[in-house]
Parts: sequence; C-alpha cells; structure tokens
Amino acid sequence: MGKKIVINCGGVRHETYRSTLKTLPGTRLSWLTEPDAFSNFDYDPKLDEFFFDRHPSVFSFILNYYRTGKLHCPNDVCGPLFEEELAFWGIDETDVEACCWMNYRQHRDAEEALDSFETPEPEAPDDDPALGGADGDLRRLCLQEDARRAGWWKTWQPRIWALFEDPYSSKYARYVAFISLFFILISISTFCMETHEAFNTILNRTENVTDGNTTHEEIVYEVVTDSWLTYVEGVCVIWFTIEVLLRVIFCPDKLEFFKSALNIIDFVAILPFYLEVGLSGLSSKAAKDVLGFLRVVRFVRILRIFKLTRHFVGLRVLGHTLRASTNEFLLLIIFLALGVLIFATMIYYAERIGADPDDPTASAHTNFKNIPIGFWWAVVTMTTLGYGDMYPETWSGMLVGALCALAGVLTIAMPVPVIVNNFGMYYSLAMAKQKLPKKKNKHIPRAPQPGSPNYCKPDALAMATASPQRILGNVLGGDCPTIDQVLSPDERSPIGRGPTRERYQQDRACFLLNTREFRATDGNVRKGTCRTRRRICKVHSSCKHEHTARR
Repeated sequence: MGKKIVINCGGVRHETYRSTLKTLPGTRLSWLTEPDAFSNFDYDPKLDEFFFDRHPSVFSFILNYYRTGKLHCPNDVCGPLFEEELAFWGIDETDVEACCWMNYRQHRDAEEALDSFETPEPEAPDDDPALGGADGDLRRLCLQEDARRAGWWKTWQPRIWALFEDPYSSKYARYVAFISLFFILISISTFCMETHEAFNTILNRTENVTDGNTTHEEIVYEVVTDSWLTYVEGVCVIWFTIEVLLRVIFCPDKLEFFKSALNIIDFVAILPFYLEVGLSGLSSKAAKDVLGFLRVVRFVRILRIFKLTRHFVGLRVLGHTLRASTNEFLLLIIFLALGVLIFATMIYYAERIGADPDDPTASAHTNFKNIPIGFWWAVVTMTTLGYGDMYPETWSGMLVGALCALAGVLTIAMPVPVIVNNFGMYYSLAMAKQKLPKKKNKHIPRAPQPGSPNYCKPDALAMATASPQRILGNVLGGDCPTIDQVLSPDERSPIGRGPTRERYQQDRACFLLNTREFRATDGNVRKGTCRTRRRICKVHSSCKHEHTARR
C-alpha cells in the first residue's frame, strides 16, 4: 500500500496522500485509508483508483479542505447541491468558513421565501397526459392511492379550493378572481360614498320623553343613507358570504384557515352588515344602542382592501417584506426613540439660554414649555415633515433643530436599503415561482430497472435498516462488483426540509431516484432517504415486482 491514493470523482482523477485523508477521521474519504477499503468501495485494481459518481467540481473544494483545513463554498454551485455533497462526504456544514457562510446560506433563505409563496396545487386525474396516461406510471412511482377510486370529494375538493384561493391556478380561477376584485372595489366605493353629504338625508322626528312626572316632546335628528347604496352593499356582502362559505367547506386544513389574518378580516367585515340588518327592525333602547355601535364600527369594511393581496403579487410581496424586515423596523424605532428623547431634552434647555431674567419659568418666549411637548417637535423634525406649529426662536435652539434634522435623515436612511433589498428578493422569487411550470406537467423519469447499477433491491434496504454498520447490495448484470459500503451517521440521520414542503410531501411514497426530496449516496447503490420522515425509507416489494413486469 503506497503513500498516495487516486480518487476518480465523476470522471476527474484526483491524487493525494493517504496522510492528508486521515486529517478528518470519521469522514468518507478517511475510510479510504483503512485496510478493507478495497472491498467496501468501488475500487478498480487495473487503474488503481477509487471511483465515486459525484460532482467533480465540488469534490475539489472538499479535497482542499483536507489539505488546508479551510472549507470554502464555490460561487458557481447551487447551495442545495453543495449541502448534498457535504452530507455525502460526512462533513459538517458548520465547518464552512465565515467568508463563504452567507453565500452558503442564501439557498435556504430562497427556499423559505419560495415556501411562503407556495400554495398546494390540485391533484391531477389519472388520465392526465402529464402522468403518461396513468395507472402504470402511478404504480411505477409506488403511489398507492388511486385517484379514480378516491371519490368525488378527493377529485373536486382541491380544484374548488384552488379556484377561490389561487387566481393563477386555472382560467376559471382568473374569472373568479376578477369577479371578487370587482365586488371588492364596489364595496369600498360604496363605503366611501356613504360618508358624502350628497348621499345622506337628514330626517327629524319628534319623540315623547318622560322626565319624572313630566312628559315633553323632543326633536331627534337622524342621518339616513340612500337606500340604493345599502342594496349595492347587500349584493357585495352576499358574494363575499358565498365565497367565504365555499372556502371554508373546501379548505384542506380548517385550523390553518381560521388562523389566517385575511380570513378573519373576511368574517369581521361581513358580520356587522347582518347584525345591522337584523337589529334595524327592533325599537328597544338596547337594540338602538347596539345598532349605533355597529354603525360606528362600519370602518372595518375598509379592511376588505387587504383581500387584494390574493390577486396582486406585489401586495403579497409587500406583506412578506414587512414581516421579514421586523428586525430592521425595530432598529429604526429604537433609533428614533433615542433621537427623540435626546433632542427633546436639548431643545428644552437650549431655548432657555438668554431667557428674560424676570420670567420665573423661562418659557414665556418659547413654545417648548416642557420636555414631553418637545417629543412631538423631535418626531416631526427627525422624519423631515416639519409642520411648523412649533419651532425654535433662539440661536441655540436653531442649532439643535439643525442637528435634529440631520440625525433624522441618517437614522431613517440606514435601515431602508435592507428593507428595499428584502422587497427585491421577495419580488424576484415570487416572479420566479409564478413562471415555474406546474408539477403535474413535469416529466416523470423512469425508475431504475433491474440490471442497472442504480437499481437497489428491497432486501438490501431492509438489511441496511436492520444493521447500522453496513449495506450489502448485489448489482445485477455484472456492471460493477459487490459493494460492502459503510453507512455514515449523516446517512442514518438525513437533513430535514422546510415545514411547507414536508406537509405536502409526507404522504408520498419514497422512490429510488436522486430528486430534491430523496437523497442517493453514490452511483453504485442508491439508498432512498426520505427527508420528511427522518428515517431510511423501505421500498415495498410491490415496486420491485412492477419494475420486473415493466422490464
């Protein structure tokens, strides 16, 4: 056994010292220095090299980590790919250098942003051409549920839900979104027109009021809105009611539905109209008090403007930007609070320089009678509004006012670029999400067949699950020798994905393909690792029979 070792990674040969690979014990490359490495890995005695069917460019950075002790992330490689390679080679991601950490973390931020814009898509029927026509492909992918036997509810529930929830899911969803947008604009218009005097009529009537033993007449004035505006509002509320009821009935997760702020706004905006109509015919004093209160809370109808976020991506992006920029807004508030306190105190004392000695309060010549009044002036000045209701009258006060304005410009300007960058990132990701093709239209690759070096037998996976040390797989057809490959701890405990993707993938069967959801270890034996279930997935025997039958 020589001092050097040759590694062929994806067709690119790398040569290094065995002592270099021993610098990181417990990793996959360090196992190549063990005496039984020739039987545990794909070794070619003719070329005297170990072969790994992995990304060759990323492997150069992995090997340099053994040489220099510093792990850098390549800029031309997508973050999830580099994360997969680190997991395969058994290297902890926390070893990435600080200079490359932000570049390495960008893909996770992007995935979280995409998950926030991700909506569940309706399931395609079995006769969809995107599935290749059907039952054979579904069985080939080990999907146990047959959509034809699922019944009417399983077929139409996701379609109707997407019809009202996702305006971009279909042509009919766009029509529904247009109708909903029309009623939203009409409702907001009637809400504003009700406050105009041209649509209001003042009515007066006399009522007998009893005060003790005396009774006298009293004139009561009442403002009545034109009836046609009430009818228009009633039509809008009927549409909103039907929309909310359908969304509640066909919602896949009722609990999450009622937790949504937009859905709560829908209920709050509809309820006062029905209560007002029900109490308008009552003449009791309590009913009139409640009716007067409901007329005051009519302003909640303006909250329907937030329903536009379902139809305009820019508004949704703005909402996500505000939530993602919470720390920046908090920092801005802290800076403003400190500035307001400092400059309000400074202007209070600056205005008293050169005051009249005969004035006991030293505040007769100025508007700043106390420090709390200076808070308002400091806020207006730091935000560059400058109403002019309060202003300094001494040279020292003018100097403080100039410093307050400059500090306000710098304070507001610091967090703004971060917020703008967040908006740009979310908007670009939202546009990319819209332009992505539908999952049901994607090509479904053919599963590995018996005889292929990528085919994994079910009994091999069962043995891997039973034994934590080794996996035995006999590759058919003589493409490569028998493999006795040690499982690393990373393979036994796969990395989890985001909660949104877990929710939509947890009911799907695991199939032996190197996709985004399931990890494969090398080019010789593919061990399907289902990230959402945090365990090594077993391939059902029925899948193997299907592979054999299709062959």
